[in-house]
Amino acid sequence: SSVNSDCPRGLWVTGQSASDGNEVVQRFIGDTSADSSQKCFTIRTMYSSAAPYKNQHYSELKRNCINKKKLFEDPEFPATNASIFFRKPPPGVVVWKRPGEITNEPHLFVEGISSHDLNQGVVGNCWFVAACACLALKPNLWKRVITDWKEQEWDPKHPESYAGIFHFQFWIFGEWVDVVIDDRLPTINGELIYCHSKTRNEFWSALLEKAYAKLSGCYESLEGGNTGDAVVDFSGAVVEAINLEEGGYYRDQQKQDQLFEDLLKVYDRGGIISCSIKVCTPHEIEFKMANGLVKGHAYSVTAVKKVRLGHGLLAYFRNETIPLIRMRNPWGKIEWKGAWSDSSEEWTKVGDTERHNLGITVEDDGEFWMSFADWCKFFTDTDICRLMNTSVISTHKTWHEAVHFGSWTKHAEPLLNRCGGCANHKQTFLQNPQYLFDIKKDTEDALISLQQRDMKIHRREGQGENLSIGFGIYKVELNRKYRMHDILTQQCVATSTYINARTVFMRCTLRQGRYVIIPTTFKPQTLGDYMIRVFTDVESGCRELTEDKPRVRCWSSFLGYPQAVTHVYIHGAEDLDIFIGADPYVIISCEGHSVQSTVKKDTLQPEFTTSGIFYRKKPRQPITVEVWNSNAVKDEFMGQVVLPGLENDTTQPQRLRLKKAGQTSEDMPGSIDLKIVTSTQLTAM
Repeated sequence: SSVNSDCPRGLWVTGQSASDGNEVVQRFIGDTSADSSQKCFTIRTMYSSAAPYKNQHYSELKRNCINKKKLFEDPEFPATNASIFFRKPPPGVVVWKRPGEITNEPHLFVEGISSHDLNQGVVGNCWFVAACACLALKPNLWKRVITDWKEQEWDPKHPESYAGIFHFQFWIFGEWVDVVIDDRLPTINGELIYCHSKTRNEFWSALLEKAYAKLSGCYESLEGGNTGDAVVDFSGAVVEAINLEEGGYYRDQQKQDQLFEDLLKVYDRGGIISCSIKVCTPHEIEFKMANGLVKGHAYSVTAVKKVRLGHGLLAYFRNETIPLIRMRNPWGKIEWKGAWSDSSEEWTKVGDTERHNLGITVEDDGEFWMSFADWCKFFTDTDICRLMNTSVISTHKTWHEAVHFGSWTKHAEPLLNRCGGCANHKQTFLQNPQYLFDIKKDTEDALISLQQRDMKIHRREGQGENLSIGFGIYKVELNRKYRMHDILTQQCVATSTYINARTVFMRCTLRQGRYVIIPTTFKPQTLGDYMIRVFTDVESGCRELTEDKPRVRCWSSFLGYPQAVTHVYIHGAEDLDIFIGADPYVIISCEGHSVQSTVKKDTLQPEFTTSGIFYRKKPRQPITVEVWNSNAVKDEFMGQVVLPGLENDTTQPQRLRLKKAGQTSEDMPGSIDLKIVTSTQLTAM
């Protein structure tokens, strides 16, 4: 990793920029003269090395071209029709031209970078252009994607240093990838035919698009896509797709208000939002509606604001606001015509200062405001891309992240098969990969993102469709450490949607305990690669379950090996009535191992919903379930039951009277509800 040369020498420690949420490899400390606002960090998402795509090293290639005094020609993405299309040619004769052949004074940027720079070309990639518009608003992101941007800019004073080579970096399937291109761009009649800037001599968007097309195989492979996916490729963000129509946000004011607060928070913390209106038939794609909105067309959200109504001091005393949202059409024209559009009368309700701060312009530049209520009414889908803050020290919400890569693979042996399909396929569902994690707080939010490999590069071969994927989350035994083989009392607490999207996302609130995530394809025997990311408030210890049962070790013949496995589920207890105001908990013990539930406060009817799984070397040694009352001075014993745990015992739910400890069978107040299952086959559960 490179280090910011402007930073003084000193001690570097792991950390993160709290202001922009980017992950930091190192941070300078120990020198009080250093200005922390300058962020003298080595940031993985800003400056670290990336894997060279196609093993093409930008610096080496550029140096060779300069030494040979020739402009770079990319053999991996040549200036031929194969790099443009595989099925549908563009409307005209294509001539590949370098920027210097299109204009006399080419630049990467003209007067900086702006979301207003971009216009969509003849390929239907409004989704990509919308993502670029969002990227342009985030300097901490575009400087990572358009890497070495100062060095890559044209220098008229030193034309000999120009080699016709550029490189861009994308976050592809969990890894930053450096993509090299030459500067030959497809034109018809001297004009760029794909993404281009409004300013004729600005080329950052056209070159960025070419690098992305190279990743996808050709320009035509960019026909149709998802803005959220492109934003993820620009940033490593986590994308959440929300169906505004199915969610009924326009009709439910409470849900609408909550969504606005969520979007406001995402926007204020550097996240990226896009939206679109779904189509019912192919001919509706990019159909202009009477209100100025376009169906089947991706828009970038460029602002989310609570706008103050009123004029002068009265506005501040009344403190009346309205939620507004601003968007941009990638075409650079055609805008919303309704309330809060550029010249609508609603703006008379807003003071001059507020209007100036919002940058209201009355021109057809493709950018416009809407009320949030109208946005929920007319738009059907939105992609919310969160830049997850995993900082150790931050003023904002921080997350602990676990990332795992895996594959759905086929094997004739059921215990080795890893493509069992969704939960509809009960016989094979648990053959899928499994990931275990712990929730350590009483309740905790968990964000889970399941992403498959991008398939656009396979469109040339008539493939390229995403797999239908999803996942289920199961609350399991507190001491589970081997794969699940049967669902006994384990509870499915959440199931994602199954959809043929590149990413499936879920946010859920979980109670303290141990959980297993099972990522799957919708149908069995479907092969593919995936990446799963788990974000929790507290480190979850997320890990893949790979073993089916305890290993046979060299000392097993001396110390013994399990002969049976027993699953014990304690639902709850009742009528603990001699302990007024009790704070009970339960302990399940077997052969020196135990599982303890959380304490249930101030109840005589506790619901424990606690389970344990035990691999038993001495199956005839009973299992003990004890109920205790938590006490600041000394915990009080409330009773127990002793379970034989034999294979032939009933597997039905039982209600048993609590007994005293020791040899006596005398009853104590209260009973306990439980279920116990034992098998001599260690892979039975």
